Amino acid sequence: MTQYIPNVTFAFREGDEAPESGGCPIGGQFVFKTATEIFGNDRAIIFSLPGAFTPTCSTYQLPGFEQQFFDFKAQGIDNIYCISVNDAFVMNEWSRSLGIKNVKVIPDGTGKFTKLMGMLVDMSDIGFGLRSHRYAAVIGAGKVEKMFKEPDSSKDDPDPYGVSSPDNVMKYLQGGE
Repeated sequence: MTQYIPNVTFAFREGDEAPESGGCPIGGQFVFKTATEIFGNDRAIIFSLPGAFTPTCSTYQLPGFEQQFFDFKAQGIDNIYCISVNDAFVMNEWSRSLGIKNVKVIPDGTGKFTKLMGMLVDMSDIGFGLRSHRYAAVIGAGKVEKMFKEPDSSKDDPDPYGVSSPDNVMKYLQGGE
């Protein structure tokens, strides 16, 4: 059965600037875009993770997709999107703090997209609340072509990472499974 990308509306922030005295960027506005408007008919990679500013997400996953962005383009990928159950302010600051220029971050502040993708998990045991399971997917024309879902966390491996890594997704795009 083919999984379609849910056409939810995301709330982005655009135009915020940090005050000279420091503090939170302000002055912008909310901009609402649907998944259909964002993804269109592109062949893209979407990946999701438990949270911005968390170790694996900030050290490996987002920077890894950023570093290999043009290698993915050479494999026929139009865009790469990072989705997290965080608000637009957090996603923008996280992207800025890591120097991300090519991967586009998408705030799923309500978790609606993540829930409809079947990836919403309760991480209350570590104080996160509802967040996204770590995964990546190759999508095209609004459908999931290939899903890369990490195994569930366990006592022995509380944050599994490898299945959804840029290297693993690249292997698939180059003809591997």
